[in-house]
Amino acid sequence: MTSNDPHLNRRTVVIAGASAAAAAAALTACTTYGKANTPQAPAPAAGPPGQKAPAGQNAIATTSEVPVGGGVIKGDVVVTQPSAGSFVGLDSTCTHAGCKVASVSGGTINCACHGSKFGLDGSVVNGPATRPLAPKSVDVEGDSIVLG
Repeated sequence: MTSNDPHLNRRTVVIAGASAAAAAAALTACTTYGKANTPQAPAPAAGPPGQKAPAGQNAIATTSEVPVGGGVIKGDVVVTQPSAGSFVGLDSTCTHAGCKVASVSGGTINCACHGSKFGLDGSVVNGPATRPLAPKSVDVEGDSIVLG
């Protein structure tokens, strides 16, 4: 293929192509799979080692949110109150197929994926799950429930 432009030759096309490839590589380095490389929010400052955060600062729930004989799901944690003043933390991942449990009602923690039911202590009440929910340590600080 020929061109009528006397300034356009093979060397000009090769140089222009290499420059375009370098520019594309530079732009790609500034993004991650199409998402702009934006700064992340700084992590909260940690106190001295061994010092707990002020009461309620890292709360996952309040004691008033968790009914006696029931519970709440907060992200990857289920917090139950099997008896007044006794709070239990459990992983919200069903041990059958890895689904997140969907609700706490009727005295059980319920997985909607395949029908597994767990007691408020995490024990299996109804399969197909055969293993209890994994425990998560929780503490009560004032009226706040925090991960232990």
